[in-house]
Amino acid sequence: MNVYGVKFNETGKVYYFDAANNKVSLNVNVIVETEKGLQYGKVVEKISQDKMNEIENIKKIIRLTTKDDYKQYLKNLKDADIALKKVQILAQKMSLKMRFLSSSYTFDRKQLLFNFTADERVDFRELTKRLASIYKTRIELRQIGARDKATGIGGIGQCGRTLCCSTFLNSLESVSMNMAKNQNLALNPSKINGCCGRLLCCLSYEDECYKEAHIGLPNIGSHVKYEGAQGKVVSVDILNRKIKIDTGNEIMEIVLNNESSK
Repeated sequence: MNVYGVKFNETGKVYYFDAANNKVSLNVNVIVETEKGLQYGKVVEKISQDKMNEIENIKKIIRLTTKDDYKQYLKNLKDADIALKKVQILAQKMSLKMRFLSSSYTFDRKQLLFNFTADERVDFRELTKRLASIYKTRIELRQIGARDKATGIGGIGQCGRTLCCSTFLNSLESVSMNMAKNQNLALNPSKINGCCGRLLCCLSYEDECYKEAHIGLPNIGSHVKYEGAQGKVVSVDILNRKIKIDTGNEIMEIVLNNESSK
């Protein structure tokens, strides 16, 4: 198999397709077969043989795109944008509390997808019927979460850089409060939450390093005895392997090496 990674938009997930006998290279546009129909995408990576077993349900790259394909692609983008404005108007007329964020046609126009957010579950069956009667194609309305919303809209994070989810993250991994605790971060929502209001994706980047560095270090609140000094741990500096203990008479700072922490 000759497998390549393909994106359907700049901030989207990477999907994998078999080029078969097509001569494909990076950064070329291709027409691919998906479960929803034909899609127009861009080749972004070549998959090595040792990673083949990690990929399942690989469909085919049908062909390289032509000038006519590109014209059709641009028409689909324009029509999807018009449909996005139309669906928001219809939802408001039907008193549906939905905010539509994006819309897209498959390349062959067999499906029209709308992404929306809502504070609660919405019965949109009647809206789907009206849209199907207008656009004469299969309609899908997908309710997305706050993190997916941030991915589509983009923005600037606390670090001053463009949001990870809207640039290089191809999939949103789960992030837990334990990751913030492992890194001794102040559990202040304004510090550990991103623009989406959920935990920062970057908490997961260094999590394994902190777990490894924490091996052999006591937890805050535990009682330790070290070279004749005994007291309660009141502070732990994981990366520098420093702890502070309250002996009752004074606060002592102790630097632990790998041997003393065993």
